[in-house]
Amino acid sequence: MRSGMAPSSVDRMPHIAEMLIRDILAGHYQPGDFIPRELDLCQQFDLSRNVVRRQLSMLVDGGIIERISGHGSRVLPWQSWNILDPVVTDWIARFAAPNQEILKEILVFRLSVEPFVAMTAAQQATAHDLVAIEEAWNALYRDFYASPDGPPRHMHNDHDVAFHVAIYRATHNVVWSRLSHVLRPSIQLVVVESNTSTPNPEESLDRHRALMESIRMRQPGQAFEAAREVLRGTAMALGMDTAQEPLPQDMAGAWIMSSSP
Repeated sequence: MRSGMAPSSVDRMPHIAEMLIRDILAGHYQPGDFIPRELDLCQQFDLSRNVVRRQLSMLVDGGIIERISGHGSRVLPWQSWNILDPVVTDWIARFAAPNQEILKEILVFRLSVEPFVAMTAAQQATAHDLVAIEEAWNALYRDFYASPDGPPRHMHNDHDVAFHVAIYRATHNVVWSRLSHVLRPSIQLVVVESNTSTPNPEESLDRHRALMESIRMRQPGQAFEAAREVLRGTAMALGMDTAQEPLPQDMAGAWIMSSSP
């Protein structure tokens, strides 16, 4: 047993992959830039070349860097990143908060998907699903009004994430349900940033309630628009422009008709 023992050398070993991804997300290395060479990293952190290579392999596997023989390792564009890799998603959630481009990419994805997720949930949700959505919203409400005379009130981030994840799961679509698990850290990142920045948290809470009610009342079209309104509010809180969002309104009607028996 190791209880009471000093940390091993493995415990104290610097996590080079995390140090580099933090620097990449902070903009110290841009797409196309080369990160420090293996030998330089070995000398800087007093590590063997095998250890450094294993660390860099994590970034290669995540599509974040590519190795170029004779030159070193180069940072790849965001579009090449394996954002459905749980390791990459976790890194983004932990280190990407200052990176507006990453936040915008996540938000654009959610704008492209979540209105349809909400619409499908309004059609497919079971009583158990509706309870899960309502419990998450009730927790948001309780936390929000718990200390009316205290500091600025913001929705509890964990309950906010649970609310959106419950809607994904209510679709009973295996792909979307899986996405809710994989993307949870990324959703958490956007939620934390927007809840901290929103000037009108009461309005955000009302938008979430409208989304819940449209799903509960089996109103797919209203659920589609309610989800858009939730995400528009998120975009405004983050100071992002959604004027060119890729979801024309008539797509909702087409989706409803195509999914009707």
